[in-house]
Amino acid sequence: MNRLDRFNEVWVYLAASPLLGLTMTLAAYLVALQIYRRCRYHPAANPVLIAIVIVVSILALTNTSYKTYFEGAQFVHFMLGPATVALALPLFRQWSNFRRSALPLLLGLAAGSLTAIVTAVGIAWWLGASREIIVSLAPKSATTPIAMAIAERFGGLPSLTAVMVICTGILGAISAKFILNALRIKSHAVRGFALGVASHGIGTARALQVSAEMGAFAGLGMGLNGIFTAVLVPAMLPVFLRYIG
Repeated sequence: MNRLDRFNEVWVYLAASPLLGLTMTLAAYLVALQIYRRCRYHPAANPVLIAIVIVVSILALTNTSYKTYFEGAQFVHFMLGPATVALALPLFRQWSNFRRSALPLLLGLAAGSLTAIVTAVGIAWWLGASREIIVSLAPKSATTPIAMAIAERFGGLPSLTAVMVICTGILGAISAKFILNALRIKSHAVRGFALGVASHGIGTARALQVSAEMGAFAGLGMGLNGIFTAVLVPAMLPVFLRYIG
């Protein structure tokens, strides 16, 4: 029996355990985090993106189904809820700053959320996308559960929406530093809020790595944009869909 056959036997045995997905996910992220550190925290070496590539590559090479993988990875998925709730602590610590900046924050929220929705729908329509795809793209800048619920409600593809939400978050986390530097925006509050509105959870995680203030404002932006999108998209989509037939 050669080494490849032995590896296949071991892998088949491990695949039967739900802990495989959990172990694989944690190991992939630790490797990605090490690469991120070796690259001196360069935005392009985003650990979430690298971890996704590692996990997808392993699943493809071993011919492991997503269902089998998720039996273990669901434990990480479950922790998304407590992690989101934990953002309340930095938000509480920055509450006085939020109150002083309430009007600029609300204006920025409206501008960011509207821009994300209109550009996604407009570009998709201009490129000749189907109704399903347009609906799936509209809520892409909200958090995944909200975005998927909106897409499903209006006949979109929740799976496509989930992919676009992740892509939006990763793209925002990678490009935000360069864009904000080019605009000469130095305030951690402004940078964090922009990241949260445009890149939801992944952007917020990136902001928390920079400073507590930036992370708090990113968490606020993520939460408010989720609420705003949940209200705005259902109100705008029927009008737009009637227009395009």
